[in-house]
Amino acid sequence: MSTPPLERRVEEKLGLRERKKLKTRRSIQQHALRLIHAQGYDATTVEQIAEAAEVSPSTFFRYFPTKEDTILTDEYDPLIARSLRAQPPDLSPVTAVRNTLHEIVGEMLADDRQRILDRARLLRSVSSLRSRQWDQMRETQDLMVGGLAERLGRSAADLELRSFVAAVLAVWETTVIAWVEDDGRGDLLVMLDQGITFLAAGCPL
Repeated sequence: MSTPPLERRVEEKLGLRERKKLKTRRSIQQHALRLIHAQGYDATTVEQIAEAAEVSPSTFFRYFPTKEDTILTDEYDPLIARSLRAQPPDLSPVTAVRNTLHEIVGEMLADDRQRILDRARLLRSVSSLRSRQWDQMRETQDLMVGGLAERLGRSAADLELRSFVAAVLAVWETTVIAWVEDDGRGDLLVMLDQGITFLAAGCPL
């Protein structure tokens, strides 16, 4: 089976050792999601995940500090930062961010739509995951602020810039929640575009 495009982009700058580690990490995540889907988050243990992935518990903990991290960890942030920096310099911040999200989210859905939906459901339903997700969102926010600050020649501490990125990520989170509540039947990219268009128009209600 060929490697999906988004995964190839993650792997393309890695050496052989790093690619092997990435393959192991992805295998552990896939088995974790499969087991949690079958028997529930609380009922699934680290030992069960390790056994299914054919690694020892100690190897599991070398890749993931906790069971929560098998759900929270992904490789998308560096791709978001790279895509944002590659957008044409004449584009507005809104258009640059919209293009970046369309590119990365579109490839995420094409690679493994069901996995994205399963992870989103767990993030909605497990309280310990929801509380940890905030830290992950802050890391994404910092990367996007840094990319836009470079484009605009502004400081990464600029309050307006940080507020804009925070608003975009709020649109993203709200869109995913609506998508999950509709059991993934809607077009996530169209929904996301509607939210960003609404934000860019000044949120006219």
